[in-house]
Amino acid sequence: MKHLLTPIAAAVLLGTATAAIAADPIQIKFSHVVATDTPKGQAAEYFKKLAEERTKGRVKVVIYPNSQLYKDKEELEALQMGSVQMLAPTTSKFGPMGLKEFEVFDVPYLFMNEEQVHKVTRGPVGQSLLQKLEARSMKGLAFWDNGFRVFSANKPLRTPADMKGLKIRINSSKVNQAIVQSVGAMPQTMSLGEVYQAMQTGVVDGGDSNISNLYTQKQYEVQKYAVNTKHSYSGYAVVVNKPFWDKLPPDIRSILESAMKDATLYNDQVAEKDTALAYARMKASGKIQFYDPTPAEKAQWVSTMQSVQNEIAPRIGMAMINSVKAAVAK
Repeated sequence: MKHLLTPIAAAVLLGTATAAIAADPIQIKFSHVVATDTPKGQAAEYFKKLAEERTKGRVKVVIYPNSQLYKDKEELEALQMGSVQMLAPTTSKFGPMGLKEFEVFDVPYLFMNEEQVHKVTRGPVGQSLLQKLEARSMKGLAFWDNGFRVFSANKPLRTPADMKGLKIRINSSKVNQAIVQSVGAMPQTMSLGEVYQAMQTGVVDGGDSNISNLYTQKQYEVQKYAVNTKHSYSGYAVVVNKPFWDKLPPDIRSILESAMKDATLYNDQVAEKDTALAYARMKASGKIQFYDPTPAEKAQWVSTMQSVQNEIAPRIGMAMINSVKAAVAK
């Protein structure tokens, strides 16, 4: 009898070992290109906290900020290949991969505030955009705010005429390229992590950036002036590798969706507060001066960039632009 128990005991031990292996947490690599103290960086950490707590350790989220793993141009390809599981790229990055409708968020003066943006991102139009990602092996989970964009340079900027001839850094976006060209400047596409040195060495004269990145990337230390044009919305789409997502247990997916919903609300609240705080800190530093255009000067910026909407409409699709306008008008 003693000898008969030996293989049974061995089977029990083997089963225990197998269960231990099966119990290893599901790992989600979440890569992004900005600093941890940005709204996106903080929201990613908050999502990690919620996901790990609510799954009781069945999921582990490992975050790689500041382009530690991939730069702007590399991260989407890495996600599609499954090298990382989650990203939160700027919406404009989906344009070069064939999803040009996402560039609607870059259209100048299409949105005047976050409330108008949320009518799109939190409504049917936003959901229809996220669904388009599935054809590219991605699952869209949410949109995250990051304020509006401003121009900076080492010369005073007040009206579009002041931009003429300047080399302005942009992210990879045909719309942002058209925006910079509309004010007589020369767009220079480069990864976010390269901008500080490019500004410091004069490779570029200025940038097209949101307040958060202008502060956390320390660009304000090498830029003397900025103008509060707030010409286009700056936001992200949180995406996950679709094959990875589809293989997750249904209960895990449900928990992660709930955690992402709460992290999105957190991000949008942080974005509003951090933008105001970053703005105040940069002004207090004395290293950069911000200029608020007068109503007449603001009208010049709006009218000068109006041509961009007409120019870019065939690329994005007039139907998408009209859908956004209709949602904003509700």
